[in-house]
Amino acid sequence: MKKILIYTMLIMTTQLAMSQSKGDSLRKVGALEAAYMAYGAEFYQNPSNADVAYKLASTLSLTNLVDTSFFFLNVALQNNTSLMPLADSDFYNLSNDPRWETVENAQFQRFQEVNGTLKKPTYARKLIRMIMKDQALDYHMDQGKVEYAKNRYAPHWFFTLTKTKARLNAENFKEMTELLEEHGWPLYDDVGELAADAPLLVINHHESEEIRMKYLEQIKNACLAGQGSCMEYAKIHDRILVNTNRPQTFGMQFQFNQKGDLEPFPIKDPETVDRRRKEIGLEPLAVYLKRKINYDWTVKQKD
Repeated sequence: MKKILIYTMLIMTTQLAMSQSKGDSLRKVGALEAAYMAYGAEFYQNPSNADVAYKLASTLSLTNLVDTSFFFLNVALQNNTSLMPLADSDFYNLSNDPRWETVENAQFQRFQEVNGTLKKPTYARKLIRMIMKDQALDYHMDQGKVEYAKNRYAPHWFFTLTKTKARLNAENFKEMTELLEEHGWPLYDDVGELAADAPLLVINHHESEEIRMKYLEQIKNACLAGQGSCMEYAKIHDRILVNTNRPQTFGMQFQFNQKGDLEPFPIKDPETVDRRRKEIGLEPLAVYLKRKINYDWTVKQKD
């Protein structure tokens, strides 16, 4: 009897793993309707699984099934104390709905109960909304990049998305400058680590190198003081170099090679890149590139 019970449990565990894998794989290739059906089947097998509820909510949001998405999002966040869901661009379709403010209120309350009250919570909320808007359409843009890598040309709908993305970025930049003028540069101690990254993302995605150069010193100072993201500082620093036809410093900017695979743009003194990355708290480049773009960095490093 014990053997039968163990065998049954193994079958059920395998089925659940396959269902989750199916939902993830369907979502990865853009089959969103099939993906939320797979996640839904798994959720109803185990309604206490907050991770699956979250995936279900985000996939439903991407398909603009707003009401159902809100339902499963509230289920997913019941015991979640992070602010990260509020910045998740998969929920951009929910962000203009009045119910989103209720989600924000509840999530900020849970976060501050665990982490302490933020000095500038209203500023933090506005900044986190900027992160969501900055990354809006990223799922769809990524699908277009996959098509490009596979076929060597972008699908026709990709160009409409890029235009919409540019408009959202311009709106975000305008709001960012107004917020900085009113509240000053956001610091970890005031708004938390997540919210403080918002201007860095907006600046990094701005079309003008002059804008990046204008704010680079503030971004660097916050990084070195432990009050801002050194990862985003490195990205912006390298983007300025790449876009002005100079080798990058930290290896944070990528390009497609002739095979259609991503690789880093040329790096200045590549044999000492890890030394420079370590100085600002970044992991070795080989580790970063493997995780980020599945690229094998083999340049031997000098101590």
